[in-house]
Amino acid sequence: MTKVHTARIGILTISDRASQGIYEDLSGPAIRDTFDDYLLSPWVEEYRCIPDEQPVIEENLIAMADEAGCDIIVTTGGTGPALRDITPEATEAVCEKMMPGFGELMRQESLKYVPTAILSRQTAGIRGSCLILNLPGKPKAIRQCLDAVFPAIPYCLDLIEAAFLENNPEVISVFRPKQK
Repeated sequence: MTKVHTARIGILTISDRASQGIYEDLSGPAIRDTFDDYLLSPWVEEYRCIPDEQPVIEENLIAMADEAGCDIIVTTGGTGPALRDITPEATEAVCEKMMPGFGELMRQESLKYVPTAILSRQTAGIRGSCLILNLPGKPKAIRQCLDAVFPAIPYCLDLIEAAFLENNPEVISVFRPKQK
């Protein structure tokens, strides 16, 4: 049964430098802008910018899913091979089910633009009735990856009994099976 309520979308920027104010977070706003473009249904944002520390990431993912009631949490940053890139590990630690198809499709899409996309470790998983999706840290790559995977997100949220997302068909198409 799909929940009929205003969707709560978590945007979690994971960056040592942005969380310290060394530079402006451009990735979080890129996610916000993309959802503004995609959605006709109302939604509210739960935004946070935190450092690349696995316990801090896990704590924030849990709080956003369990306490803030996010239907989807979209992370940005920390998905590469660098020593401090640990977002996928934190995501896996807090999820009951992993959804590897999201990462596979995002890497496939990113390979159209850069050969280093094979270095990305984006993933997705489910915690309760919340989908957690890891995106890359660059705003342009965020839109490319979301354009690829978003068509499956509203139906995924339906299946996990999260909020119903109504897309703007002039911007992006989604797939939902026909009701019998």
